Amino acid sequence: MKLRPPIAALFSAACLAAVPARAADPQPYTVTIAKTGSDSIDATLAASAQLVTLKGKVPVPPFALIARARSDIPRLQTALDSFGYYLNTVTITIGSHALTDPGLADALDKVPAGANASVDVAIDKGPLFHLGKVEIDGAVPDGDRQSLGIKSGDPAIAGNVLDAQTRLLNALQEDGYALAKVDAPIAYADDKKHELNVSFKVEAGAQADIGAITFKGLADVNESFARRALKIKPGDRYKPSRIEEARKALVALGVFSGVTVHAADHLDADGRIPLIFDVQERKKHAVAITAAYSTDLGISLSTTWSHRNLFGNAEQLNLTAAGTGLGNSTTGLGYTLSAQFIKPLFLRPDQTLEFDVSAIKQNLDAYDQKAETVAGFLRRKFNDMWTGSGGLSYSHDEVAQESASRLYQLFSLPLTVSYDSTGIADVLRDPTKGLRASLAVTPVKSFGASDLTFFVLQASASTYFDVSGDGRSIVALRGLAGSILGGSNLELPPDQRLYAGGSATVRGFAYQSIGPMFPDGKPVGAKSVDSGTIEFRQRIGEDWGGAAFVDAGQASANGAPFHGPVRMGAGIGARYYTALGAVRLDVAVPVTRVRGGDAFEVYIGLGQAF
Repeated sequence: MKLRPPIAALFSAACLAAVPARAADPQPYTVTIAKTGSDSIDATLAASAQLVTLKGKVPVPPFALIARARSDIPRLQTALDSFGYYLNTVTITIGSHALTDPGLADALDKVPAGANASVDVAIDKGPLFHLGKVEIDGAVPDGDRQSLGIKSGDPAIAGNVLDAQTRLLNALQEDGYALAKVDAPIAYADDKKHELNVSFKVEAGAQADIGAITFKGLADVNESFARRALKIKPGDRYKPSRIEEARKALVALGVFSGVTVHAADHLDADGRIPLIFDVQERKKHAVAITAAYSTDLGISLSTTWSHRNLFGNAEQLNLTAAGTGLGNSTTGLGYTLSAQFIKPLFLRPDQTLEFDVSAIKQNLDAYDQKAETVAGFLRRKFNDMWTGSGGLSYSHDEVAQESASRLYQLFSLPLTVSYDSTGIADVLRDPTKGLRASLAVTPVKSFGASDLTFFVLQASASTYFDVSGDGRSIVALRGLAGSILGGSNLELPPDQRLYAGGSATVRGFAYQSIGPMFPDGKPVGAKSVDSGTIEFRQRIGEDWGGAAFVDAGQASANGAPFHGPVRMGAGIGARYYTALGAVRLDVAVPVTRVRGGDAFEVYIGLGQAF
């Protein structure tokens, strides 16, 4: 914002012509920039100086070192200007010689081969300028004037003044002035008063409503459905934040790989501003393959085939086949077959209808199970952070435990509310801040082997702290508590009881190995469970990372959590970051050993443990 005569380049060129030629051997050098008392200013100066940024990257002969130093003076002055020091002075010397010293070139010629030339940068910031008059040239509503965010007396920091231009323009557009213009600020420096007077020229224009909304790029998705997904309509007041919400709503449907919005640069005949939504449709079909391994459960392999747009309204069909217990002689082989149908925008824009059909066979330490389940759910997104769901489920459940096989008919009504402030929808991406929490209440009516009504209550939460400020060092906490109300422990179907141990609760202990046990050492299953985790995650370079964690938990035949012996596990892990997510390898050992327990457990999977 201060005009400096453009003589630096000419001066450098003239001096280059006057420097006698010598052999173009690179001249190594050291550079020291005097401290200013401000870490942010010091960092900006270092980033602005080619003496620093090109050192070791672009070797220079002596005469080019002189030119590099001279060209850095206006760069460093501009950097100081940006912090409000408009009467600064920058002086650079090489080996105690000023850059204007006629003997500098000869002195560099005499530097012994391989020796460093010493470059020193002296900084005199001068007085800090403050803002004087802050004016808006043009008609602007009083409420929008306040959006500038700067006032007379503030330090005259260039970035703040430029940000004020952006804030004012955004405020006008958010207020419906779709074609508003805010020119770059005009600044006048008063060197005597050490003030900077700033003026913003504004043409607000007229407030406008949204006009015609058209789509570009639609092929298989029905336009009527896309319009229904939008949260705006013609006639609404032009508001960029609402338009962005509409764009995100289209992206959230899962059928578009990209959505951009273009507003016309002129009003239509009705004085409205037309919008064009330019979409790119994703491929209708997708196949996903996942794999995981743990010493307690063996290898699990899963493949899912998806149709993203079954009937043209973003209906999704997912067919999944998974094999479990592969390579594990303890649990045995199992499978899961499932079909899932999802219909978005069911009855209202924020509501989704889901139907699930599944069949499962698993052989675990606690029980063997064969079950078929049919379920339906209605999910509603209350806002960006809160979601709720309710459903109805029926299971034909055959469970064998301790050589006794029983058949249960289970009707359940799962009700869930969840909160997520991490800002990350993809479960495979690493959250670095925020909180995830959920509360589930599931009334269950059991027929067949037991005529029983019981309630399953579960609460879980995980939170993340960015201790480094750049997302590379994260402290993650996890907590879980569950309880079953109704019936005694052994009256409950074995697969409905609660279990602890394994990657979801306490690593270092085998799955289901924490809690009540039969005399033969097999898990009984609990009526209450709780667990907690503290984990430190550290990125190493671009692709690698590490983790260290401590888990603790307990399970009890009593109905209230926090009963029973506490089991603790600890471990370390490695992470390899891919485009799909982090490949996770964790090794954990039990800190509190149990009779017959494993010495350690290994877990391999995609994505963080939580």
